[in-house]
Amino acid sequence: MGSRCVLANYATLGGHVVLGDWVIMGGYSGIHQFTKIGAHAFLGNNTAATRDVPPYVMAIGTPAVPHSINSEGLKRRGFTPEQIRNLKNAFRVLYRSDLKLVDAVAELQSRVAAQPELKIFVDFIGESTRSLVR
Repeated sequence: MGSRCVLANYATLGGHVVLGDWVIMGGYSGIHQFTKIGAHAFLGNNTAATRDVPPYVMAIGTPAVPHSINSEGLKRRGFTPEQIRNLKNAFRVLYRSDLKLVDAVAELQSRVAAQPELKIFVDFIGESTRSLVR
């Protein structure tokens, strides 16, 4: 479990779950065993995460699906508007562009040098063992 995580009432963790820093879990949300939740991710209430949730992503539903970037949480933590815009664009590449995962990751990797906030996003995708919420 990372630093500064917030788990609301009845948030549930299965065994061997990994939470990154600044993860927020809404009430009655649950995470399946061996699932990873990336830094700054947000799980809405009653969300059931059975797959890995990348950093910065807001996931909702049962099963969890990616909704957007946790932009409000990022603003509160001092991310600049430009960094948040870069992360929103990365989210669009991964989830809204109709690219295959390998092609989306290649596109994101090409942006990391100019947009260092994407590094943990791209690294997390490569390290996912349960597949990503899609």
